[in-house]
Amino acid sequence: MDRKRTVAVVGLGKIGLPLAVQYAGKGFNVVGCDVLPAVVEAVNSGRSHIKEEPELEERLAASVRSGRLRATSDTAAAVKEAATVVLIVPLMVDRDHNVAFDHLDAATGAVARGLQRETLVIVETTLPVGTTRNRIGPMLERGSRLKAGADFSLAFSPERVYAGRAFEDLRRYPKVVGGIDGRSTERAVEFYREALDAEVWPVENAETAEFTKLAETTYRDVNIALANQLALYGARRSVNVREAFAAANSQPYSHLHRPSIGVGGHCIPVYPQFLLADTTDGELELARVGRTTNDSMVERAVESLTAALGELRGKRVLVLGASYREDVKELAFSTAVPLVERLHDAGATVLLNDPLFTQRELSALPADVVQLDGPLAVDAVVVQAYHRQYRDLDWSRFGGLKVVFDGRAALDPEAVRAGGVTYLAVEVPAPK
Repeated sequence: MDRKRTVAVVGLGKIGLPLAVQYAGKGFNVVGCDVLPAVVEAVNSGRSHIKEEPELEERLAASVRSGRLRATSDTAAAVKEAATVVLIVPLMVDRDHNVAFDHLDAATGAVARGLQRETLVIVETTLPVGTTRNRIGPMLERGSRLKAGADFSLAFSPERVYAGRAFEDLRRYPKVVGGIDGRSTERAVEFYREALDAEVWPVENAETAEFTKLAETTYRDVNIALANQLALYGARRSVNVREAFAAANSQPYSHLHRPSIGVGGHCIPVYPQFLLADTTDGELELARVGRTTNDSMVERAVESLTAALGELRGKRVLVLGASYREDVKELAFSTAVPLVERLHDAGATVLLNDPLFTQRELSALPADVVQLDGPLAVDAVVVQAYHRQYRDLDWSRFGGLKVVFDGRAALDPEAVRAGGVTYLAVEVPAPK
């Protein structure tokens, strides 16, 4: 195998596996590395363990058949074969937003054990500013006895894809690249220009590239918070918030988001915390308020339901969607978790439906997992993730339904009200 044309992709998750397939499709020899034997076995069989990604299944099978892609659990051995290493192992964060580097450190250590002179290492895992230079670089140096910038190149390039449209985003969004020195940046730019179809955008250094991802996700979080605050304000003053937002967005400098029950996933609720953990007094207060606002929206929804129903104790409340967003099977920081817990603590009988998950996969939540294949008696429904399976939902199947809380501003309010049901949302308060 030609080492110059070999890439080791470390981490075959929702981003890493599409990246490996992308590189193989561009003629590189790719060795995918993962610590899970089931993932390695699936990839080597030409099967994707990621099921919600268009193009992935077919392109993976073709890459394996062509001999351009294989998988292994021996990361160090794979790195020895490769001229380029792309590290895309998740940085784990708990519910209190404490960062755990364990998995990333372990992967970095494995890369270090196989690292050869003249290798290019690119980190795509989203990181706090300075981590590439001050944590990953020294770990690679200690494990390999090589010098970053002299014996091997090291760069950071944030992944910028949206689960469910990875290949589309790889083609569309500029690839931001910053190295620990000029040569590292140049080599990473050269690699991506050959491996991707998108524009490659070099920036001054690794810190600038790291900050780029944190800035863009914080921008999104703050703007969602602004939409939620404006919606709550308007709702108290007889404003039709949807109409007002649509009218405001007819002006090209206004991009108001939809109000929502909260923000979930690995990115938006997490990455602003990387910045906030590194602030001194008075810095990034807007980002801090945005986080607080979005985290409070579940409580606002529960308060609205309580006002509409009188109380929640003894009421049957159905939550539609456990995922953090529509049409993606992922529970990371999903607002379904605090929502179900808060409803349960208030004494409600919580029912939960998500067509993307099995009953066993949702068993840790304090809710009865139900199917929607027949009539179901409930007092209230909360739309938490508006999967495509809910788009033609017949509200009449819910016997005794009194209230629908549209947590994603996704429903037609009049269609809900036509059945004599009260429609609530962030921007639509409970009637007094």
